Amino acid sequence: MINKLKINNYKSFQEFELDLNSDLNIIIGDNEAGKSTLLEAINLVLTGQLNNRLLQNELSPYLFNINSVRTYLQQLITNAQAELPRISIELYFNNPNNIYSELKGTNNLLRIDTPGVSISIEFDSTYHTEYEAYIQDVSTIKTLPIEYYKVVWRSFAGNSLTSRSIPARSTLIDTSTSKYQNGTDIYLHKILNDSLEPSQRTELAVHYRKLKETFSENQSIATINESLNEKKGNITDKNLNVSVDISSKTNWDKIITAYLDEVPFDYIGKGEQNAIKMKLALESNTDLEAVVLIEEPENHLSLSNLNKLLNIIKTKNENKQLIITTHSSFILNKLDIGRMILLSSEKETTSFNDLEDETREFFMRLPGYDTLRIVLSRKVILVEGPSEDLIVQRAYKDLYGKLPLENGVDIFCIDGLSFKRFIEISANLQKEITIITDNDGDIEQNIHKKYEEYSSNDLVKLHYGLDENLKTLELNIVDANKPNLSILKEILGHPDYTDDRLITYMLNNKTRCALKIFESDKTIQMPRYILNAIEE
Repeated sequence: MINKLKINNYKSFQEFELDLNSDLNIIIGDNEAGKSTLLEAINLVLTGQLNNRLLQNELSPYLFNINSVRTYLQQLITNAQAELPRISIELYFNNPNNIYSELKGTNNLLRIDTPGVSISIEFDSTYHTEYEAYIQDVSTIKTLPIEYYKVVWRSFAGNSLTSRSIPARSTLIDTSTSKYQNGTDIYLHKILNDSLEPSQRTELAVHYRKLKETFSENQSIATINESLNEKKGNITDKNLNVSVDISSKTNWDKIITAYLDEVPFDYIGKGEQNAIKMKLALESNTDLEAVVLIEEPENHLSLSNLNKLLNIIKTKNENKQLIITTHSSFILNKLDIGRMILLSSEKETTSFNDLEDETREFFMRLPGYDTLRIVLSRKVILVEGPSEDLIVQRAYKDLYGKLPLENGVDIFCIDGLSFKRFIEISANLQKEITIITDNDGDIEQNIHKKYEEYSSNDLVKLHYGLDENLKTLELNIVDANKPNLSILKEILGHPDYTDDRLITYMLNNKTRCALKIFESDKTIQMPRYILNAIEE
């Protein structure tokens, strides 16, 4: 299986390296971080194809990293010998059973003796004369002369490759789009082709050829051909007839499609299409190791069907390396948050293999937590209930004129027992995490002892009321607005309440009171520990 991917100058990746798990990898990141490009690059090296066509037929200047192209064009103005940019993508393999031994060598960017394969798009020196003539007038050159490039596909041993040279089968499934080839889904055809034995593929080809050959023998077709010959006039002196093309360009795998309950595959619902393609890729068994690349498996699937699919992914992954991109916390939690790889917009990666087993199992058992939010947010604030959530949001808006989320600050409302799990994720990210909590009348027990293990962690910021007589948020709000509570009483709709009755009302209606404060056009004083937590 693949243990490392290295990319130079391919699309948004200028210099990039990624270590991969041998079983499951879940790649997450913001839009435009490059998740789709990673899957595309891996599939490209394993198949030699881009968009299901040979890479040589898909060459474009836009495959090159834009910064490398700009550098080349700037250098060319003053230096005719400016080096043309080159794309290189490499896959490094584990080799436990010596199945990749023939691919072993040092022809790689890291110069290490290991099995692997690479594909490059580089200048073809046979066009040296043409290129020299092309760059005579640099003022007309606006992009790369891609016509003078070639594709080099080889192993680390230095040998040229074909798809049969690599003892690993790649299946790329992009659930966000449907791609058809002569009316048939190309992903499905590839999976079906990979799933069939060679003898079965041969048998299909033979029967399909016979079907085409017997087409013209049909009596109705013979009558039509007789009519054509009678009407051909002076067009030709040869026989004119219609039949079926029996050349190789119309092989069975380009015409035959799958049916479900007598309905052609491309006419069934998108969700079922995607689920079937993913299940086929996972179920198929061959002698080759399999790399299954799935982009956003959650697309078009209900939660129940997605859950069924994830159960299959977890149980049908023997001899398969799964690399999945997703925007779904449910997928991340259900499969294993410890197999998450965060890809940032700056092309930096963070793995989570070192998460405690208890944390990984916690999210698997309770996959409803929106863990992606905590990973992708700029700053994280944890609170214990919906009333704290509303008050912190309002305090933030009063201070900065925007809600927290508009500034990349995400507030999580979770029970105190789950704080540890979220803290561990943030610590793994080296991201500051802020906790806002009640002291419940006992600071030593409920604060110091409860969070003792994080007391020396500079990334964990703990904020709470310092007065043990003010056990809850509501009591702290009342205290912050003394001696004049008239505005608070007016906001809550009870201007005639006594102070004691106001406190009782707030304690018995926590969320309702917090919502009124959040929505009010009037401003109150916020407790000092809340303000300390949101100040940056």
